[in-house]
Amino acid sequence: MSSMEYCIDFLSCLDADTCIKILKSLDDPADLVRLSCVSQSSRHYVISNGLCKQLCLRMFPQLSRVSHVVELNEHEAKEQTEVGSSYSMEWLGLVREHRIYSYLARASTSSVDMNCIAKTLGASSTDNFPQESIDNTLEPRDTIAGRFFYWSSSGQSNPNVPETLTYELISQICVISEINIQPFQADFQLGSPIYSAKSVRFKMGHPITSLDPSADEKFVWTYTSPEFPMAQENRLQKFKLPEPVLCIGGILQIELLGRVQRQEMDDLFYICISYVQIVGCSLSPAYSVEILEPSGRFVLKSDQLARCQPLLPSEEESGAISTDHMPVGLRDFPHIVNILQEHVIGVVEHDWDEYEVDDFEEEYAV
Repeated sequence: MSSMEYCIDFLSCLDADTCIKILKSLDDPADLVRLSCVSQSSRHYVISNGLCKQLCLRMFPQLSRVSHVVELNEHEAKEQTEVGSSYSMEWLGLVREHRIYSYLARASTSSVDMNCIAKTLGASSTDNFPQESIDNTLEPRDTIAGRFFYWSSSGQSNPNVPETLTYELISQICVISEINIQPFQADFQLGSPIYSAKSVRFKMGHPITSLDPSADEKFVWTYTSPEFPMAQENRLQKFKLPEPVLCIGGILQIELLGRVQRQEMDDLFYICISYVQIVGCSLSPAYSVEILEPSGRFVLKSDQLARCQPLLPSEEESGAISTDHMPVGLRDFPHIVNILQEHVIGVVEHDWDEYEVDDFEEEYAV
């Protein structure tokens, strides 16, 4: 008698609450995709319970503001032709979400970190414009051809007056893990003072597109970080976020809180920054967002063709940080499938042969 006759599908041996509790403890999206490849019943279980979506929500609470998801190109056309067959519209929607959130989790955990700044948007104040503008914070060198490169705030008699630096990121949807800032040291002043802030805080969000010209606020902030102390040291200081953050809308603002250094010339307090680096990865062009105002919710759009492109930026792309976060390979997956095909609980040979794995699951798992 074949050993397969003694196998029992573990999902059928446990109550629904226990199964969900176990599967929700998985924190690697590849595990859920592997499970969905085991059999039709396991695939149905993963998709019908939205496990990939729930995993993404745990990773990025900002996704709770998703109104609905849209998939572009090939899969969308394929699904439309299947309406009226054995698939229901509700099931097609669950399959679409499973596919989109699976790729989103994969892309966010397997892309190489890079500098995500596209351009500067402005500073709350500038002492001497344009010589000391925020644009200077994009240059990692303190001096070029004998000229100092840094941003300087205006002077204040009150050391508690804050300042802000606002940047646009390289896409509407980025995963940000840390922000690095280097205070400026004025070697041309007596004592070479360092004009750091006492602490920093970070906000992420999106522009208000229907902006009233008289409105004070130009952005909606969907995330605010804890406050981090800043050292009065002339070095690139790294501020790692407690968890990676999904910046939806592509705007990041640095709040510089408290002033430390008084300038001897005018007896006023200043903050000066020489370099800013925003570390993370872009999920574009595979993903984009459409902000729905005034609700602040958004549509998550996924381009199936773009998802098929390599996740790694080319060597020519500027701002690359390191190769420390290269994708975790799934090269052993075919071997795992072979093992499952022979020994997995509750799957007989003819059932496996008849089971057709979705294209996206095959690509994800390879």
